[in-house]
Parts: sequence; C-alpha cells; structure tokens
Amino acid sequence: MKWAKLSLILISISGLVALRPGQPAKPGKWVNLFNGKNLDGWHVYNQSNTEGWGVENGLLTSTGKGGDLVTDKEYGDFDLEFEFKIPPQSNSGIFYKVIEKPEITRTVYSGPEYQIIDDKGYIVKGANGERIPLLPTQLSGANYDMHPPKDPNVFTIPDKWNKGRIVVRNNQVQHYLNGKLVVDYEYGGEEWKRKVAAGKYKGMPYEEPHHRGKIALQNHNAKEKIWFKKIRIKEL
Repeated sequence: MKWAKLSLILISISGLVALRPGQPAKPGKWVNLFNGKNLDGWHVYNQSNTEGWGVENGLLTSTGKGGDLVTDKEYGDFDLEFEFKIPPQSNSGIFYKVIEKPEITRTVYSGPEYQIIDDKGYIVKGANGERIPLLPTQLSGANYDMHPPKDPNVFTIPDKWNKGRIVVRNNQVQHYLNGKLVVDYEYGGEEWKRKVAAGKYKGMPYEEPHHRGKIALQNHNAKEKIWFKKIRIKEL
C-alpha cells in the first residue's frame, strides 16, 4: 500500500515537472490576455512593435492608427471572453484563427471576424453620397460577411460597455453578445464553404480551413479610441 501511494506521488511530481512555460494551459484554466498594465503577449500584425495601441487607466485602447494587434500565441479550441466600448460611428472587430505571415498583409485575409460596429450610427455612403444601411452580416456580433446575428438588437449603444464571447470547439463556432448567443456555425463545413465561395474571401488564405491561429484586435482608423478590457481565454 505504501509503495502504491509513493508511486502516485512520484507520478504527480513528474507531471508538474513536465509542464513547462510556454505549453498550452490545462483545459478549464482561464488566462488573462491583457494584464491591465502593458501589452505583454501582444504585437502589431507582421511587426515587432505595438504602435497604435496603448494602456490608459487599466484599459487597452487603440488610437486609430497602426495595424491590428495580435497575440504572440496561437490557439486552437478555446473560450474567449472580452468587454468592449466604441465611440459613435466607429468600427472594429476581433479576429481569430489568424495566420501571421509576411505574404499575408492583413489579418482579415486569413481569419473570421467577430464584428464590432455602431449598428445604427456607422455611415456607409454610396456612389452618389447617399447613406447605405449596413447589411445583416455587418452588424455587431456577426461573423463578418458570413453569418448575421440571430438578434440584431443586442448591441448596446456606443460609449457603453458590451460583453463579447467567442467559443471554438471541434470546428463549431459560437458568438455571444451581452450574454446572448447570436451566431452558431460550423467552421469549414459545407455551408461555410458555399458562403466563402460566394463572398469576398474567395481566393484568400481564409478559404482554407485551419485549426490554430492568433487572436487579433482590429485597428480600423476610428475617429476616436476603441476600448477593451477583461480579455481572457480558456483553451478547450
């Protein structure tokens, strides 16, 4: 009996020793992607700096200049939670499954986007200067240009905090906005392939399904700052 207990102890110790820094977090463990102090763990896409992004009063914010901010690390299946606030008439988003390579010049070319936008105030102008309403697939919470939110009235007015969540598990992807499930789709499935073939992502790295990628915050040249806080992730 003593030998059995000793064996169990040794196995437990060896497991702790084997878990080295840089390895994936154990399932069920939440990890903060933003520490509220600096941008450790992040960099601008295809660059080694964080130009255009900063920390003010414990909040992650963009200046509207510079590229998208991406995580240093890649993720496969995960549960991502975050809170965001945008000024009126602004546009942003969170990308996932982002592939970072010099030949891929923008995050949007390789990964899906959780859309963040002023649903009612953002202005799109036509050829003659007329205002064009946003398409359903362009509203907050949408899988941009692919899947519209099931309920288009969940987004809180600008300058107020909203809660977002993205869950990716076994190619099933869910978008939540303020606690409500607004998008649910199969990544790489037949419907997804048809939508890609008929949309703006045809011919891009986006159309090749891939398991892992980076998380990215969009810097969309907003008129004012965009704010994020409480960004945390749990690998599944």
